[in-house]
Amino acid sequence: MMLSSVLPAIGLFIATNVDDIIVLSLFFARGAGQRGTTARITAGQYLGFAGILGAAVLVTVGAGAFLPSEVVPYFGLIPLALGLRAAWEPRRGNDEDDNDGGIAGKNVGIWAVAGVTFANGGDNIGVYVPVFLNVVPAAVVAYCVVFLVLVAVLVLAARFVATRQPIADVLERWEHVLFPIVLISLGIFILVSGLAF
Repeated sequence: MMLSSVLPAIGLFIATNVDDIIVLSLFFARGAGQRGTTARITAGQYLGFAGILGAAVLVTVGAGAFLPSEVVPYFGLIPLALGLRAAWEPRRGNDEDDNDGGIAGKNVGIWAVAGVTFANGGDNIGVYVPVFLNVVPAAVVAYCVVFLVLVAVLVLAARFVATRQPIADVLERWEHVLFPIVLISLGIFILVSGLAF
């Protein structure tokens, strides 16, 4: 049963997380040259994705009251707020490292990555729950294990993309513009597609 779940889990992960490569690549561009950037991005991605899996499993086992589906779209406020903050910081002339876990300056915080990952995972939860409802509990465990292994692959793929010289040059030059635009757009998309308004 576990082995028969691996290929569908891989396909499901790719379908629901390929967009994260862009966001993670921008995090890598933002933290370029800073010690510990990869570790912070990896930790943040795992925290955010663990939240997504936890919510999907809770909803699947009947804890729907814990996270009502009407609430999920409002997680779009997280990347929206982070994007607005990232857009505002250069105007204030604050280019120093931000040690409070935020994304201002060049220091990428674990909690910023986790928040954006979780907020971007509303569609993941919506897709994972019906799948989890239609498989046995052992298969749900297999899906979760495969997903957690693939999170590391996703981070490595984003790092690879962000460190290719032509891409890295573009990201480095335009990161201060692209990063807020992507986060703000992501937040608006999550809010609008989830019918938050």
